[in-house]
Amino acid sequence: MSVIQRSTKSTSLWALTTVVFLGLLVSAFVPGLRLPVIVAQIGFALMHGARRYGWRAVGVFVAAGLVISNILENLSIQTGFPFGHYHYTGAGKIFQVPWFIGPAYLATGYLAWVVATVLLDDVRRDSPWLTTIGTPVIGAFAMTAWDLALDPATSTINHVWIWENGGGFFGVPLVNFLGWTFTVYLFMQVFALYLRSRGPLPDAAPDRAAASDLQAVLLYAVTTVSFFTKLVTGEHTTVTDAAGVTWRTADIYETSVLLTVYGMSFLALLALLRIAQRRTTATALTAEENTIQRAEPNSARLSA
Repeated sequence: MSVIQRSTKSTSLWALTTVVFLGLLVSAFVPGLRLPVIVAQIGFALMHGARRYGWRAVGVFVAAGLVISNILENLSIQTGFPFGHYHYTGAGKIFQVPWFIGPAYLATGYLAWVVATVLLDDVRRDSPWLTTIGTPVIGAFAMTAWDLALDPATSTINHVWIWENGGGFFGVPLVNFLGWTFTVYLFMQVFALYLRSRGPLPDAAPDRAAASDLQAVLLYAVTTVSFFTKLVTGEHTTVTDAAGVTWRTADIYETSVLLTVYGMSFLALLALLRIAQRRTTATALTAEENTIQRAEPNSARLSA
């Protein structure tokens, strides 16, 4: 790939990153924009992932995410496994799950995946098993951290879905979060196994000039903004879950922010520090190599 081509791809991806970043900020204040932002996030995941892993690999990520999440969501609605007993309200469903749930998994799931690769390592062909299994595990927890802050307000307050037996976490059961971690781990593990067997070769380092870790980590971080705006703008009243337990909405919003600060924001901070550390190390190594190269001609002249 030429320098001009790499620069053009980097510029276009940064432009898309900016659009999604601003969209997430605006949609935190204008909830009606959330769906277009999800579409833009999917575009980012496809473009970023294709430049890092190739289109075939991104296809595996998309297929695994959509199929596994939809199967397990429908299974849980019927049987209670793995999320618990619940049902969605509204129309536009694939079987019993709204069509936008799958894209939402992919949009935030890809960002969580990149965060995991920064914190541990990216999965390449013949990667160690520690990386092949560990990266999906971290990615699953990074994704579930989003649902920890999201689920109580979305279900108990807004009733996008209903937990039929309620739950101890503002009407949400513990099993839901365990189910989230399990589901996300499954489709990320499928992706990791594909990368280990048919992904980029070990010596083909990720093209971070065109598809930067920083882009995905920043979008993961800005996803948290909506939880802060809900704390300020949300109506402070009481709500009753399906089990008849009454909760204060102010407590739900405040807890969401607390979980965001020490969950997603903490993971984003760790990833940003890791990126900065990696760049500092690379700069130091480059400076050391330049010093050695300048010293070698002088040594050669002295020996002569």
